[in-house]
Amino acid sequence: MFGLSSKNTIAASLLFAVFLWGGNNAGVKLLVGTWPPIWVGCTRFLCAGLLLLGVLRWTHWLGRAAAPTRAERSGLWWRTGASLAVYIVAFNWALRFTSASHVALYLGAAPVWTLLAEGRPEKNWRSAQRYFSAVLAFSGVLLLFWPALEQSNGQSGSQTRWAGELLGLSASLLWAYHGHQCRTLGATLSGVSLTAHTMWRAGVLLLPLALVETALHPPVWNAKLALVQGYCILFGGVAAFALWNNALRRWPTSQVFLFNNLIPISTMSWAHWCLGEQVTRTYFMAMGLILGAVVFSRLEFGGRRR
Repeated sequence: MFGLSSKNTIAASLLFAVFLWGGNNAGVKLLVGTWPPIWVGCTRFLCAGLLLLGVLRWTHWLGRAAAPTRAERSGLWWRTGASLAVYIVAFNWALRFTSASHVALYLGAAPVWTLLAEGRPEKNWRSAQRYFSAVLAFSGVLLLFWPALEQSNGQSGSQTRWAGELLGLSASLLWAYHGHQCRTLGATLSGVSLTAHTMWRAGVLLLPLALVETALHPPVWNAKLALVQGYCILFGGVAAFALWNNALRRWPTSQVFLFNNLIPISTMSWAHWCLGEQVTRTYFMAMGLILGAVVFSRLEFGGRRR
């Protein structure tokens, strides 16, 4: 893609993708404060998925497009598409009720949940590593919940804050499940093709709920919100995924996904400077535990992992 093949260039492109995703998360936080959350996700996925599909069909920037088989189309609808649709409902509503920094940090724990689902406890180092990582991640999650626990004595906004934290954790678990579904279909479809076909299908599945939302709460149109949604579609959707998948074609998956750990930091920075979100010492402690859990879960001891 565009000659992005050298080691330094790929690393820079991944950092830029992380930067774009941080802006996307902060942008969605702004949008769902005014627009219906499901409608925001539905329109983003429809537009970004169809744009990616068009790039695949009419250019070779992201590789050659291959039409999914009948079996793959079924999986794209009811496995990756449906799981992405459910995930974005939880993600966008979580952003309605709590901070973008918190939601992004919950998502940062998703690789640990995926690792935990690999199997039952066993008497070996790999199993111990997996469960110790889970303990660290759970500790970080509890720290994120702590402010909501302190406000649970009837203070104003405590119920919505609780809802946001629970939805953020749910989004993290759903993202891990969606990743598992993508991993299965990714054995036969390229990353970009899988993303494009999954996105527009998720948008179609969300369309009935989005129409109900807009009927009950019509979106208030203004230039600022339209520009933010355009950014989320073009840069948080098409450009970031294109850069990410370009790196996946040239680097090992484990090496690329280490950059995923930087998304909570990027989101925190965007949300602080653009939305005025306050970052507490508790948040930094939780971030240290969760990102530490992810890094520890990926360490290799006594052998190479694919």
